[in-house]
Amino acid sequence: MDLEATCADDGSVPPEAMEIIEIGAVWATQDGSVIDQFQVFVRPLVQPTLTPFCISLTGIRQAYVSAAVMFPLAAQALGTFAEGGRGVGPVWMSWGAYDLKQIERECARHRIANPLRLPHQNAKQLFAKRQRLGKPIDLAGACKLTNIGIEGNYHRALDDAANTARLLPWILGTRLIDVTGTGDGD
Repeated sequence: MDLEATCADDGSVPPEAMEIIEIGAVWATQDGSVIDQFQVFVRPLVQPTLTPFCISLTGIRQAYVSAAVMFPLAAQALGTFAEGGRGVGPVWMSWGAYDLKQIERECARHRIANPLRLPHQNAKQLFAKRQRLGKPIDLAGACKLTNIGIEGNYHRALDDAANTARLLPWILGTRLIDVTGTGDGD
């Protein structure tokens, strides 16, 4: 899963004031194949007007969020999507801890239960550990390091969720980064 939220490059939107504006999620197999997807725009309440920086970073237009549903409805839809993938051992992953914290913050703001009842795993930390990197790297860097490249638009929730899914073999450690340059990193 991945979220996009209100943001600014001038400090005018501190982390505690950020609001979710897009949710993207996929169900994927362990080999990274996407088998189902979910995307919804969310209307922010506190700062309903997106900053030019936010629009530039995400490509999300003001009209998308102005016409969007409120977070409680988006959360309900996300919960339904998440429940649909129940099976043996499902988890939800995000690239880093931000998405987990932001979902919790948004649920508290709206006084609703967290729609994600599955355990959370930090894909960024798992990737760094399984690939024996000295420190975690961003999603774009991981896609470059594994030679799969970014598909879609970076900093768009559904595309980032799908790119995280594509990295699952490396996140789970069933594939290793090719450090030789020969293409034989498995």
